[in-house]
Amino acid sequence: MDVDTRLLRYFVTVAEEGNLTRAAERLFVSQPALTKQIRQLENRLGVRLFSRSRAGMALTEPGRALAGRAPALLEGWDDAWRAATAASRRAARVLHVGYLASAANEATPRIIAGFARRRPGWRVEMRQAPWSVPAAGLADGTVDVALVRLPFPGQDGFRVRDLLTEPRHVALPAAHPLAAREVIAFRELWDEPFVAAPPETGAWREHWLGTDERDGRPPLVGAVTEQPDDWLSAIANGLGVALAPASAARFYARPGVVYRPVDGVGPSRVAVAWPPAADANPVVQDFVASCVAEVGGR
Repeated sequence: MDVDTRLLRYFVTVAEEGNLTRAAERLFVSQPALTKQIRQLENRLGVRLFSRSRAGMALTEPGRALAGRAPALLEGWDDAWRAATAASRRAARVLHVGYLASAANEATPRIIAGFARRRPGWRVEMRQAPWSVPAAGLADGTVDVALVRLPFPGQDGFRVRDLLTEPRHVALPAAHPLAAREVIAFRELWDEPFVAAPPETGAWREHWLGTDERDGRPPLVGAVTEQPDDWLSAIANGLGVALAPASAARFYARPGVVYRPVDGVGPSRVAVAWPPAADANPVVQDFVASCVAEVGGR
């Protein structure tokens, strides 16, 4: 019997969450679409996988049997798919590098040039990820290695090498009363609405909301964005303020938005990250070595 692995992934997510709404949020699909996919899987298998109630989605006996085996099946498929795609990239002599926003700032061109010296004939293909995907393609295997901002969801499942740190500033509308300050205390921003990343990004979102530096006071979210252009528009239009790396003032200058240093929040960390399986991949390790040589790291 042929079953789409996508249906199995949907099933596993619903089984883990026990709730269609939360599962749909994790999968970035609508709840009706997810319900339809679960029913399609049940029809394909000829069994009922969940019992549905107001309390949520409870696994049936056949559902528990499938839930016990599906994760290993999907992991095996993921390993096989990654091996095949990695072999294809090696044959084409292309290294796929994921990144967010400004990547490693001004050091990015030096890193790529350093890699080219180590691997003549190879080409780096940079793939920008939206802020809704802070792992920058590592989680789904669409990239070989990534330049990321820490922390990101699933970070413990990857190798991570810190490269640099930079202060976090605040981006404000130019007409904001605090915009004339040279330095702003973070405490003065606690009651401001913030422009945030999507809730699904977890620790990434919390870091850029400064949650750990608020003495337990929850942040107020004025807008949610996934891309730099939307983020800048939301700030310029007065929907909120936002923490940002100091380098954002150079890479994301825009009329109507100003950046100011913030006192009371820790720095942003840039790192290179790769899957454990790539420890044995000399091409990925050459890219990591180029990052360390051109930027630093510890």
